[in-house]
Amino acid sequence: MSAASPHAIRALTRMPGSALVLAFLAIPATGDAQNARPRDPAEAFPVDRAMIARIREEGLKRSQLANTLSYMTDVLGGRLTNSDAMDRAQRWVVGEMERIGLVNVEREPFMPYGASWDNEYVSVHMTAPSYQPLVAYPIAHTPGTGGHLELDVVIADVRTINDLASLRGRLRGKAVLSTPPPAIDLTRFATGTPRRSEEEMRRLAEDVIPPAPAPDDYFSRLYPDAPANPDILTAAERLAFYVEEGVALVLESSSGWPGAVRGFARAGARIDRWSRDATLASVPVVAVTPEHYNRMYRILRRDIPVTVQAEVRNRHGEGVTEARNVLGEIRGTDLADEVVMLGAHFDTWHASPNASDNTSGVAVMLEAARILNAVGARPRRTIRVALWSGEEQGLFGSSAYVRKHFGDPAFGTTPEYETFSVYFNQDYGPGQYRGVWLQENEHVRPIFEAWMEPLRDMGMTTLSTQGVGSTDHVPFDGAGLPAFQFLQARVGGTGGHTNLDFYDTLPIDELMKNAVIMASFVYHAAIADARIPRKGIGR
Repeated sequence: MSAASPHAIRALTRMPGSALVLAFLAIPATGDAQNARPRDPAEAFPVDRAMIARIREEGLKRSQLANTLSYMTDVLGGRLTNSDAMDRAQRWVVGEMERIGLVNVEREPFMPYGASWDNEYVSVHMTAPSYQPLVAYPIAHTPGTGGHLELDVVIADVRTINDLASLRGRLRGKAVLSTPPPAIDLTRFATGTPRRSEEEMRRLAEDVIPPAPAPDDYFSRLYPDAPANPDILTAAERLAFYVEEGVALVLESSSGWPGAVRGFARAGARIDRWSRDATLASVPVVAVTPEHYNRMYRILRRDIPVTVQAEVRNRHGEGVTEARNVLGEIRGTDLADEVVMLGAHFDTWHASPNASDNTSGVAVMLEAARILNAVGARPRRTIRVALWSGEEQGLFGSSAYVRKHFGDPAFGTTPEYETFSVYFNQDYGPGQYRGVWLQENEHVRPIFEAWMEPLRDMGMTTLSTQGVGSTDHVPFDGAGLPAFQFLQARVGGTGGHTNLDFYDTLPIDELMKNAVIMASFVYHAAIADARIPRKGIGR
């Protein structure tokens, strides 16, 4: 299907509500007879207020969400894609999905993901000029230290090719500070993240063209004096230099958040597909909280020696294994071959349970499915829960799923493409749902407005025509399938990808509301006479 004209979208979104509904009714339908919509959207996409009442009562009075979140964060912990920890967690969630009544539960492989990697132990201490235990975590897909090491620390934050010459031959057996000292944002936890004002919400609802994104000042803070030099080294080139020079331990810090360690994967790991040999041929890389890192940096700038003791033990898989998504269903009735999906990414980074990113989203999906089974919902379409893997490394799990099950309009689609209705996603933190990003699909506006009306007291007030990215609805949307991320409240706290992201930081009451809203939206999509309209249906 071809995309809707931007001019048409602008014209639609500038109409008052009543005119917009009339414009929607005038759009000719495409597709088979089942998907042809009656003239009144209320007939094709009805609101079942009695079911909403049951969903609300179950989700707010008898919620199991907090218990699910506690188990996942406290017992399962972090779930790096293709780690042994992920395998254990996926086996648990398969049993949990079956316990709440889902059927056809499976772990569906989607790609060879290299060797597994798990951190077993880390201990890093500054021992001179005075003692300081360091808060530090190893970067994924790096080797361990091979035992207890005592090392001299040197500054070696190379940025350009010209920086290399002065350090050659001086780094063997050393621990290196590999990044400039990060600027620490002291306001993050002092004031929290402000909620969107009513004016901001109004603008989200009214702005047709999203505002230009604010410049990301992360790298400008990390490298405040970075020269305009075509010879600037990539992260992989810097790491290769440290390996070549025989560095014993690489220390880095890039969070800029008080008390927080942000750590991801070895530079170049995606390119070598998380190879065991490439991992073992690298050098241990450890991320350090900014206060501890900056202290060492300042001491060295005074020409006072710094030494550290370090031991890191990582476990590496022997061979290539496949990464998997976890899927389960509530089977439909007369339209069981058609599918409504809800999902969140199950994988995390490894320095904490990553409660907000995205354990909170997983718990909402499980609770929404539990609610629907508990209230005896009988959807016409099959409702499929998807818990993705490989999201943090690049939306690998959801992208592979879309290619396999639906194809690509540019190269050919599958029969499932024609029977797919909609996908709903959560991954923008644990904040309360305030509305939906429409992904520039104005055809769904009157439908979602009707579904939101009984949920306005729960904060569902805003539809923004804008699209958002960087999470698992994107592959669906890119293939021309209706897929939506809920517009969520901004929530203060520790944020994802850090060592501080635990159960205690989550707004449980807001997540309970999210599960109710998710269950309601999914249910209504599953009982409608028509599938959710796709962009470009009027052309």
